[in-house]
Amino acid sequence: MAIYKKQHLHKQDYIPKSSFRKHLTRYWQLYAMMILPLIYFIVFKYIPMFGNVLAFRRYRPGMGPFGVKWVGFRYFKMFMQDSAFWNAFGNTIILSLLNLLINFPIPIIFAILINEVRNVHFKKAVQTVSYMPRFISTVVVIAILGEILSPSSGLLNNFLQSTFGIEPIYFMNDAKYFRKLYILTDTWQYTGWTAIIYLAAITGINSDLFEAAKIDGANRLQQIFYVTIPSIMPTIMVLLILNVGRMLSLGFEKVLLMYTPSNSGVSDIIDTLVYRTGLANQNYSYATAIGLFSGIIGVILVSSSNAISKKLTDEGIY
Repeated sequence: MAIYKKQHLHKQDYIPKSSFRKHLTRYWQLYAMMILPLIYFIVFKYIPMFGNVLAFRRYRPGMGPFGVKWVGFRYFKMFMQDSAFWNAFGNTIILSLLNLLINFPIPIIFAILINEVRNVHFKKAVQTVSYMPRFISTVVVIAILGEILSPSSGLLNNFLQSTFGIEPIYFMNDAKYFRKLYILTDTWQYTGWTAIIYLAAITGINSDLFEAAKIDGANRLQQIFYVTIPSIMPTIMVLLILNVGRMLSLGFEKVLLMYTPSNSGVSDIIDTLVYRTGLANQNYSYATAIGLFSGIIGVILVSSSNAISKKLTDEGIY
């Protein structure tokens, strides 16, 4: 009897080729839509991986794309002894941690607050206004920031001077304001967009859980802490793991646009160092070694945070 059941289940799990053809014929439009994303990932994500071989080979312009001879870990030893690398590495870690500590919980809080709004029209208006900055180019955002903070004609400096008599401050050129401005612009640009993910997770919570909490006498705040947050914890943990994995890959474009010789002590990160070393100085092998090291650290961070998450919350990305 057990053998019969096993064989019967095995036959049910088997999908005939004719059924697969029917499925493909029926949904071919969906598979066709996947072609361009697949091409994108293959061309711009997977094929460039072969270029990592330059981290172990000496590159000479015009003498082949994969270098002229093997040099082993020479370039890794070079950047390990380079003070500029360690300065960039430290700046990257500090800026990433500050950004994670501040800008990771804000969208969660924002999504919970929006969910508590009962006026549908006001709720939609707030959502629209909050996620619109995501569609503004980073170049435009920094240009707007530069105009607002300009020491000669900026709104903020004019206000400070006329109201408090404070002399104009060159915010964009001062090292002590760089990290604050970077985090503030990230908050403004991405809070509403990221909150959409959490709002979708909150919407999927079974309403019976809230009804049961009400019956037990829980107020709105208690429902948030004991129903809403635990229910969206899987989403929170997945996004946290992904953010931890990107700690060494900050917004290169924004940092480069905000970078000046005066604030370089705190604004020079790994990505800008790779840019200067590889493209500006044409030392491609050295830049590749630094980039590969950053990628390996990213994999370690993702794996470690995923393991910790699974141990503490039983949630992870794999």
